Amino acid sequence: MPAKVCFVTGSGRRIGASIIRKFAEEGYAVLIHVSSSLEAGESLKSELIESGFQADLLQSDLFGEKQTEELVSTVSNHSFVKERGGLDVLVHNASVYSQMPIQELSLKTMRFLNRLHVEAPLQISQGLFALLSAVKGSIIALTDTSAGKAWKKLSHYTASKAGLRQLMLNLAGEYAPNVRVNCVAPGAILSADWEHEHFKKIVESIPLQRSGNPSDIAGAVFFFATSPYLTGQELFVDGGWSINPS
Repeated sequence: MPAKVCFVTGSGRRIGASIIRKFAEEGYAVLIHVSSSLEAGESLKSELIESGFQADLLQSDLFGEKQTEELVSTVSNHSFVKERGGLDVLVHNASVYSQMPIQELSLKTMRFLNRLHVEAPLQISQGLFALLSAVKGSIIALTDTSAGKAWKKLSHYTASKAGLRQLMLNLAGEYAPNVRVNCVAPGAILSADWEHEHFKKIVESIPLQRSGNPSDIAGAVFFFATSPYLTGQELFVDGGWSINPS
């Protein structure tokens, strides 16, 4: 029997790579996607193949409609998908995280984030819907824990992630019963280069008193992918950070 297939955007490194590894270890044929992290993607592909897993690497820029359309076509016509007769899991992981005061935020930057976090996931979901539907597949998007919070200097990031969250909720309603759609919201998992000190303060306020690991997120994504009666949900994987009153 052909292996189930998982496609993860932005999966050459960090959390995306951890998700790819998890699904490969669970017996899925995995499609790694990178935009600029080609070397990391090639390394991950080689690592998995050498371990006896089925893996391939796709490179595409998600900021252009045409390039995204071509990526959808590449996934649709990939041998893994053809042999399976569909796509079992689509994970929207590709993301950009940066800091910018709101008075310095340009419309160009806002459009850039909306394209990556909202428009591209919509375009990919629409393009792969038939293949997901064919095998009662699942879509999981990585959102964040910013809902209802005013994070300074992150308006462009949190607003676009809010759009992604709402888009996935709407897809869950419209894609049922054939395709399930859920979200995983990571807490303090990996710090960006510019926020190490702030990250330490966040970790100190987390009830579980530690940062998370990429494998924590991968496990949550796999949970949604293999839970046939869950759709339209968002799971906070944050060590209790979101319930801390301080």
